[in-house]
Amino acid sequence: MHEQIAANKRKTVLLFVVAIAFTALIGYAIGFLFFRGGVAGVVIATVLAVVLSLGSYFAGDRIVLASTGAREVTAEQEPRLHNIVEGIAIAAGVPKPRVYVVPEQAPNAFATGRDPQHSSIAVTQGLIDIMNRVELEGVIGHEMSHVLDRDILVGTVVATVVGAAVLMSEFFMRSWFWSGGRMGGRRDGGDGGGIITLVLFAVGIVLLILAPLAGQLIKLSVSRNREYLADAQGVLLTRYPPGLISALEKIRDAPHAMRSANNATAHLWLEQPSRVPGQETSTMEKLFSTHPPIEERIQRLKEM
Repeated sequence: MHEQIAANKRKTVLLFVVAIAFTALIGYAIGFLFFRGGVAGVVIATVLAVVLSLGSYFAGDRIVLASTGAREVTAEQEPRLHNIVEGIAIAAGVPKPRVYVVPEQAPNAFATGRDPQHSSIAVTQGLIDIMNRVELEGVIGHEMSHVLDRDILVGTVVATVVGAAVLMSEFFMRSWFWSGGRMGGRRDGGDGGGIITLVLFAVGIVLLILAPLAGQLIKLSVSRNREYLADAQGVLLTRYPPGLISALEKIRDAPHAMRSANNATAHLWLEQPSRVPGQETSTMEKLFSTHPPIEERIQRLKEM
């Protein structure tokens, strides 16, 4: 477990470095075209990436909670939920997270926050409505494992930082179109300058394509294995694998789709929020999904 915590911290540092470097590369192209030198663009892009990184570290959890419409609930409003969260937190040896409810009928849940002292667990109203106590304990155990392993920080940073490179790519393309293809950069090269402009525009297109792909690869690299790990550690906390198995089966069979599904936060949820109820997972979906297929997760738990 300590090795997993250390690994997640290393992933967080790597994520910061990759996001800043990739955004700086896009900034260099923008600076070369609009500011007569790539250094200015690198400075602007780096500052943007650092600000977003720090913002995601200190406020990413609030951003994620706000984007889902989650509202904090008291022990008087949701006594069963608070009781379960408190019990699992004691078993995990971490402070009790703040408790939120998302106004969605699709059963789902997520944990967020930079560390166990600043963590939150959110569940949908649909999850509360259809889960019995042991099933809800299984779900909370899964989410508490994310808190315990500190990989909620990785998920929160991913949700708010990888968009920086995409934002810079969008700025590059939109600025070029709004300027009618006239760049404020190097104009003294005659035909050579036009060739440079076309080459850099082609680079911009490549970066525009690579930015979301790079962000998706980062999310996928930290999402699937940690879901398997959280399943296993969650049932260790509850000492009752059938609880989480039954919960996952109910989530699989639920007829409701998530209304607030968001690609930026999809990796944080217990189950892929964009999943269409009743449809089997296609090969392409398995390849680019932030979550392993729910049937595989259920089968692994049954084999424990």
